[in-house]
Amino acid sequence: MNKLRVATYCRVSTNHEEQESSLETQISYYEKLIAEREGWQLVKIYAERASGTQMHKRPEFMKLIKACKQGKIDLILTKSISRFGRNTLDTLKTLYELFTLGVKVYFEKENINNFDKEIRTMMGIYAGFAQEESKNMSDNIKWGIRERMREGKVCLNCTRFLGYDKDENGRLVVVESEAVIVRKIFELYLNGFGIRKIKKYLEENGIKTVTGKDTWSTSTIDRILSNEKYVGDVLMQKSFTEDFLTGKRKKNEGELDMFFIENDHEAIVSREVFEAVQEQKAK
Repeated sequence: MNKLRVATYCRVSTNHEEQESSLETQISYYEKLIAEREGWQLVKIYAERASGTQMHKRPEFMKLIKACKQGKIDLILTKSISRFGRNTLDTLKTLYELFTLGVKVYFEKENINNFDKEIRTMMGIYAGFAQEESKNMSDNIKWGIRERMREGKVCLNCTRFLGYDKDENGRLVVVESEAVIVRKIFELYLNGFGIRKIKKYLEENGIKTVTGKDTWSTSTIDRILSNEKYVGDVLMQKSFTEDFLTGKRKKNEGELDMFFIENDHEAIVSREVFEAVQEQKAK
């Protein structure tokens, strides 16, 4: 008889995890389990550190589903429904798709699989609990961030941007080789250069973006000219995550409080230059 082709899916969140749920522990456990099971053949262990709410942001999970569609897998083992996914609709849709492909998914913690009709109904309930747990976790994180903002502690969701980097404490520090570019952009604008003309100047002079690209976008230049961080201030919560499942961000138009900290870090341009640019932009 042909051996049962078995794959496993292991995931830990990018946030805090208990040691017993660590990626290494899951991988080691399933390697031993499949090796000891007669008639089973390990196809691959798909493992990653990622949030469970958005499937398209989990490359290993997407590879697993692709392998199933290619007919390479008969059985998927995973620790629990919440490890498989935390979005109820996507989880149920994927499980049903695998069911139609003849691929069984076994959840060890709940001791259920996707082939029993009654159990498929139960999985909807379990997946709903997993999604609610994820939502509560998201809400708690947001609450913690906003409380830090109220206390005057800077919370930035960017790793770095042109002119600045972060030190070991998460504070903004000037990168002088990039700061000269920022000052030049402000200078050009005050000298009558429009944003498209600034874009042309930067590209013709071989000045690269913060990510090393040769082409500048006009929206990036416009944001630089309006960014209060270049004068040493920080305005927090200018945008927020509207839906924790999609991760879609929305411009804050009064739905949530904003928090302003003046002279938080070293400025790149003077306050006089910055305010002059804002007045010119307003005109």
